[in-house]
Amino acid sequence: MNERKRFGFLLVLAAAVLLAALGCQKKEIASGAGYGAAGDGSGAAGAGRRAGVGEQDLGGTAGRGLPGGGAASVPASERAAFENEDIYFAFDSAALSQEAQAVLRKKAAFLKAHPNVRVTIEGHCDERGTNEYNLALGEARAKAAKAFLVDLGIAAERLATISYGEERPIARGSTEEAWAKNRRAHFVIEP
Repeated sequence: MNERKRFGFLLVLAAAVLLAALGCQKKEIASGAGYGAAGDGSGAAGAGRRAGVGEQDLGGTAGRGLPGGGAASVPASERAAFENEDIYFAFDSAALSQEAQAVLRKKAAFLKAHPNVRVTIEGHCDERGTNEYNLALGEARAKAAKAFLVDLGIAAERLATISYGEERPIARGSTEEAWAKNRRAHFVIEP
């Protein structure tokens, strides 16, 4: 084996060992000022439906609502507008695009106008990648959106995150168009 092939083989071997080691440890996915640095995948088709990971309690209050209104005080048209606008991510990334940041600024304005509303941010992926990778990626996407909203002045206690990985696609199919629609964060106003 010549020197160049040996170096390439060792490089591939080192990368495989590193990926295996990283895949086996529990990860704390942080989304600092970069709001979700690259490192997200997009799901592999999984069997059956399962609960998401990363669900966080919304302050431990019964019914998940805050006293004095909450979701009931939000007009149906405003609620629908809020919940029907997702943010989208590039392949294998939790980084927030300029478009996603603009949508999140609108969502922050809504949340400031409705201070008793609590929201769950769902992270989703496309069908490519392993189930475990996609659950971690979906969690990173949801946490990146949450971090951005917190930086805009929304209390972290009002925002929960959950990852569904590739388990809840909005578009079926194995095309780039379908995959792009599934790489998203979805926002649900809690009752």
